[in-house]
Amino acid sequence: MPGPTSPTSSASPTSPADPTSSTTSAGPPDTRDTRPSPLARLKWAAARALLRTVGRASRGIRVGCRYGFDSGTMLDYVYVDRAGGLLGIGRLIDRVHLDAVGWRAVRARRELLTRMLREEIAGRGGEVVVLDVAAGPGRYLLDLLAEDQPGGQLRVVCRDLATAGLARGRRLARERGLPEGSVTYERGDAFDPAPLPGGRAPDIIVVSGLYELVLDDDTVRESLERLRGMLAPDGTLLFTTQTRHPQLEFIANVLTTREGLPWRMRCRSVEDAEAWAVKAGFPAHSVASRREDVGLFTVTRCGGA
Repeated sequence: MPGPTSPTSSASPTSPADPTSSTTSAGPPDTRDTRPSPLARLKWAAARALLRTVGRASRGIRVGCRYGFDSGTMLDYVYVDRAGGLLGIGRLIDRVHLDAVGWRAVRARRELLTRMLREEIAGRGGEVVVLDVAAGPGRYLLDLLAEDQPGGQLRVVCRDLATAGLARGRRLARERGLPEGSVTYERGDAFDPAPLPGGRAPDIIVVSGLYELVLDDDTVRESLERLRGMLAPDGTLLFTTQTRHPQLEFIANVLTTREGLPWRMRCRSVEDAEAWAVKAGFPAHSVASRREDVGLFTVTRCGGA
């Protein structure tokens, strides 16, 4: 997400404790139709060359170049927020990289999502099953499981298509000594989700950091409908939406995805996201959103007991 320079967000974010304002400025919806001028192409070529030469002194940039800047492995590195690299210059570059506005917003998004999950879990009795359909290592869920022990009733299923992230999650779970069966890692497609083993419907489904990577609105709408059908009758869906980003052009022209393609993202209004949730079958009164502190993302809660 970030570039070498990181403009400060000019948004005036809604407090995480309040519903999102309806006056969100979404900015350009995505970068699909961007056609750089010859001068701009030269500028982006120079930025790509710097990233892949001097930038590789930064551990985080090396992770992004290897696994994709949109990957769960990259996000896990951002969540840890510990600069590393070759000598002092590498750590300095990495610190600038990690402090970019996009990554700061990603960490703030995780904090808000974790807070909302705690509230949701606390409001339910008995065993609570949480499914994250694009979890990567699921570090934030492991934090919740650690809080829930000993004798906790929380069960977590982490799914992802990237096996590297799943393997890292399994290692983290073992290192933390979490009880057998409290967390399961499975390879799975977030847009074609299989039922949970044993037929148990999840009480909570989480979709974090996924929909902004999808340029087609219909794909997001269809995903919300499928996930609504998977939930327990009183289940809750939590999903994130990127409503703005000041560096879309840089990201699309310099950074690459896990497939090695230009990283193009889609910003959407929270009003659209909430309307799609209602159309997917969630009662309108159960759909509400909160904004993280940096002001680029919202977390929408749908349904619930």
